[in-house]
Order: sequence, then structure tokens, then C-alpha cells
Amino acid sequence: MATTEHDQRRELYAELSPELKELVAVRQVVSYRGDEVFTTEDYLISEVPITLEVNGKEFVTLLCTPLMLEELVVGFLFTESLIKKKSDLVSFEADLEKQRVKVELAGKNLLAEKLYGKRTITTGCGRGTIFYHVADSLGTAKNESQVRVSADRISELMRVWQETKGLFLLTGGVHAAAIGDAEGKLLVLAEDIGRHNAVDKVLGRAVLEEWDLSDKIIMTSGRISSEMLIKAAKARLPIVVSRSAPSELALAIADELGVTVAGFARGRRLNVYTATWRITA
Repeated sequence: MATTEHDQRRELYAELSPELKELVAVRQVVSYRGDEVFTTEDYLISEVPITLEVNGKEFVTLLCTPLMLEELVVGFLFTESLIKKKSDLVSFEADLEKQRVKVELAGKNLLAEKLYGKRTITTGCGRGTIFYHVADSLGTAKNESQVRVSADRISELMRVWQETKGLFLLTGGVHAAAIGDAEGKLLVLAEDIGRHNAVDKVLGRAVLEEWDLSDKIIMTSGRISSEMLIKAAKARLPIVVSRSAPSELALAIADELGVTVAGFARGRRLNVYTATWRITA
């Protein structure tokens, strides 16, 4: 059984595009499976520091998987309230060799001026977004979206999403996020070693494509924390779904902001915690 498992992973690795292979390291490991001991390959996801410059000044360092980098940066700037729309981003320049991204923002960004030179943002579970309290204090309007989606439609979206997570199936070391619509179409999928980064990537794509998210669904592999909920609320997403659990604070905020939160979405199982009327039988 172990041989079959590792053969499948070798096949997955062989099928990766050259771009994705650059993000995966192969390491020899000693593997134990009950009484069986053998040497095999393990596949490890990249984690690199990317320093972000905003308007010519070093701003922050993001620890991330360097895939969909423009989406990551745009989503980060959006969820930290440094930009509101695509036109706020004048230019984007990435240099992966130097592990540096430079962006130019329109006008004089007073919030950015206050926050220059803050610390690194980690990929850990308690990422603790460095600008969380500042951005949160700006306030977010209640979501009045009248969209309704069946539980079966969400289960189908989750199924399609799960089958598309290539790096997770190979490495087991990434989180994923996706945005879908009420008709069951998956619009964007992103993977990253950090769960916040994965969410920022799909939101960044939405900003760049100028999508209306008022009738869309965001899905995440990680737990729904208060920070994750606020990211979705800022993007005007009415429905947040996770394979994992929400926190109580996230649900309190969701109640206040009119966001539907569903957790433990696995197979045809689903728990709906807030604004339950948006999910139908």
C-alpha cells in the first residue's frame, strides 16, 4: 500500500508544469508504515521571504509560496485597506531572484505612510496580520446580498475544488482557497503555504479582474478566524465556507456584518452558523 501511495506521488510530481516543479523540493526520507521501513522521496513546498516595497519604501516581508505573486500582493494590499480597486495600483514589478516586489500606489496613501517598516508576516496559524486593528477600525458595512445557494451546490463546488488542489495532493503542505459562483462554477483557485496568503491570492485575482463578489462564495481549507472573516467581508463576499471550524469571534463578526459562515464542509456534510437563510435545502 505504501508503495502505491508513493508511486502516485511520483506520478503527480512528474505531471507538474516546470513552473510548479520549481516550487517543490524533493528530499530522501526514511518512512515507517507499521512494521515496514523503507527509503523514499518526500515532496516539500517552497517557503520564501518576499520583501514588498510600496512607493519606493520597504514596507513588509511576506513569507509565502511564490506562485500568483501579483495576486498575493494585490490581495494583501486590498485586505489591509491600502487599495480599494484595481486603478489604485499604478505599477507592479517582481524580481524573484532578489525576492522583492515593488508597487506604486496612486495618490498619497496615508495609511501606508503610517505603517512603513513593520515586521515580517509569517505563514503560521496565528499569522496576526500586522495592520489588523488599524484596518479593522475603518469599519465594514453590513452585507445585504440576497443571494441564495443550495447546500448541494456548495458540496459540488467543494468537490470540484478538492480535486483541483495539485500542490496539496503532492506535498500535503499547502492551504488552498477558491472563489465560486452560485451556479457552481469555480472562478479561481490558489494554493500557498499560508492560509491567509491563499485567501489574499483569490481576492487579489478578483480585484485585478474587477469581479462583482456580491453573489459569490469563498472557500478555504483553513479555519475561519476573525481575520479571515474580515477579509471576506471587506470584499463584500456574502458566503464563507471552510472544511474546518470557525472561531466564536469570527461568528460574532459575521452576525454583525451579515455574512453567512459554513464550516465542516466535507462530502455532503455542512454546518451553517450565521445568516443561515442564504443556504437552502
